[in-house]
Parts: sequence; structure tokens; C-alpha cells
Amino acid sequence: MPIWGRSILLKLENISAYYGDVQALRDVSLRIKEGQIVSIIGSNGAGKTTTLNTISGVVRSSSGTIEFLGQRVEDLPSHQIVELGVVQIPEARLLFPYMTVLENLELGAYTPKARKGKEENLEAVLGFFPVLEERETQLAGTLSGGEQQMLAIARGLMARPKLLMLDEPSLGLAPLLVRQVFGTVKEINARGITVLLVEQNVFHSLSIADEAYVLENGRVVLEGDGKEILDNPQVKEAYLGI
Repeated sequence: MPIWGRSILLKLENISAYYGDVQALRDVSLRIKEGQIVSIIGSNGAGKTTTLNTISGVVRSSSGTIEFLGQRVEDLPSHQIVELGVVQIPEARLLFPYMTVLENLELGAYTPKARKGKEENLEAVLGFFPVLEERETQLAGTLSGGEQQMLAIARGLMARPKLLMLDEPSLGLAPLLVRQVFGTVKEINARGITVLLVEQNVFHSLSIADEAYVLENGRVVLEGDGKEILDNPQVKEAYLGI
């Protein structure tokens, strides 16, 4: 089915959020259709991570609405949002370094729905990331940076998400590994999982995005087709130095 014919999976309408007295988001609205890759770009402090955290329920919105599959979720606790199918892979991975690869993966399947199909899903995830199967008994903290990022993504997939939100997945990785990470994101999406991607690697992020949003000072200042935004002269100048 073409993307324009797909239903809305996630909808934010006029979301505002604060950290204490500091306003981090100002009337942010965005829509994500089933099967899309949607990218959010912006400079440091623009509100990208706050947007993900607000969707996840980690940060509470002060106004506006968030709907996932037609259900209002802005007042739900985070664990219930995860149970609905929204999974966030945080910046810096936040693995349990003194637990094994397998133990980290099993922790990803903590919701009742994910626990029921844990063994089957584990097999699928390890098939997707064969290096993790080789490292099953290794402590997560001893993995390379690229392997840790794979583990973070794999742990998120163990929760069987409908929407996978990735926060700076290429952070700190060598260029070759960056390309691998974005290739993995495309493969995950090809398997039917919708992706919301926050990334400072603007070129790669917009190259794979169906839709994109540009945030500045907590506001959406530009939105549209990912490749069209990549060709936007203001975006080229501000984020690509062209």
C-alpha cells in the first residue's frame, strides 16, 4: 500500500512541555503514518529528545494531545505506552553493562505481550543481529560501540514495537558503522515497523526519511518530504555547511 493511503499511527497536536520554568517544546504538531520512517532534525537544545520523551511519557506535556492508534496517551504512564507498542531507544544506549547480552535482550521482553512470544522473538532478533548471538554470554559493557548500539536496538525490538523511536543511534560511531546503523534502520522499517528517528547526522537521516520535521527552539519550523527538506537551501546551509 502506498504511504499516502496508510492510516495515522501517531499524532501530536500543539504539544508544549517544560523542564521546570524552561519551556522545551512550543505547540509541536506532527503526524506519523504506519510504515513510515520519520526524522526529526535540529541543533542541540532544539527539543528533539524532549519530543521523544514526551511521546514516551517520560516528560509530561503541559498542553496539547498525543494519540497513538487513535487512543489518547499523553496522561498514561510510560509502561502502558510501551505496552501499546511505542518503544524508545535512548541516546547513549543505556544498556546494563554488567549483565550479559542475552540478559539485556530478555529484559526488553518485559511486557505481557512480549513475554508470551519471547523465545520466538529472541530467535528472530538474533537472526537479524547474528553478532549478538555470538556474544550471548558476553557482558554488554565489553562490547564495541557498534555492537552496543545493535544490542540497544535489538533490546527494543524484543518489546515487539509498532513504533520504534531512536535517539541519536549513530552517536560516537565510526563512519562505516554509521552507514551500517542506517542500513539497519531501513531493514527494520522494511519488516513493517514504523520508525521515528532523531539524528544529528542530517544527511543520512533525511536520505532515508519519508517525512521530516525541523525543530528550532522547541518549535517546528519546517516539515515535508525527507529528500525535499534535504535539498532545502536553508537546511543545507544550517546543517550541512553547504
